[in-house]
Amino acid sequence: MVHHSKPYTPPAHTELDMIYQDDDLLVVNKPAWLLSVPGRGEDKQDCMLSRVRLEYPEALVVHRLDMATSGLMLLARNKEMQSKLGTLFEKRQIDKRYIAMVDGKLEHQTGEINQPLITDWPNRPKQKIDHDNGKPSLTSYKVLNYNEEQNTSRVELIPKTGRTHQLRVHLQSIGHAIIGDRLYASTEAQKKSERLLLHAVKLSFIHPVTQQELVLNSNAPF
Repeated sequence: MVHHSKPYTPPAHTELDMIYQDDDLLVVNKPAWLLSVPGRGEDKQDCMLSRVRLEYPEALVVHRLDMATSGLMLLARNKEMQSKLGTLFEKRQIDKRYIAMVDGKLEHQTGEINQPLITDWPNRPKQKIDHDNGKPSLTSYKVLNYNEEQNTSRVELIPKTGRTHQLRVHLQSIGHAIIGDRLYASTEAQKKSERLLLHAVKLSFIHPVTQQELVLNSNAPF
C-alpha cells in the first residue's frame, strides 16, 4: 500500500521555546508539525534536535514526540546524561502527562486502557492492537471536561508505557479518537482541528545529578 503523504512543511523557526536548562539537560517546547529527530531524506532534516543543536551543538536525544504532537521534549547535554535519562524512561521513573481533546463523551471519568500494540506493517507508520504479538501498553486517563456543543472531551493522559502512537491508538480503541488525528480519527473528528490536539504538558523526575525532583510544565495551546 503506497502512502502519498503530504510534503513535510515544518513551522518556521523563530526561537527556541526553552522551558528549562542546566549543565546536563535541556527541556524544550516542541511545536506541532515538527519532527523530533531527522527523518529520511534531505527534506526531513529540519527537526527539534537540529534546531536545538544550532544553539547547543552537544544536545542528544532522549525520547521523541510524534511530529503532530506538541509539548515538552527532554534532551541531554552529554553522553552520560543521555544514558541516565534513557534508564529513567526504561524504568518508568519519568512521569509524563499529556492533554488531549478527544471525540465524544467518555463513559467513565477515569480509567485505564490496556491494549498491546504492534506496527501495522502494510499501513505503516500506523500501529494497531494485536493480542497475540503486540507489546504490552498501558494508558490511564482522566476526563477534565466535556464540551457539549463540540461533542469533545478534554482529557489528561498518563502513558505508563512508551509505545509509538500509544495514546492515539488507545483512545481510538475506546471510540474516542484524538481530534485532528490524520491517521486514526474519523473524517469528522479530523475536520474539527487543523492539528492533532495532543500536547505533552508535564515531565517530572529526579535529576540524575542534583538528585532534586524536577517538575516541568507547558500549557496546552488549545
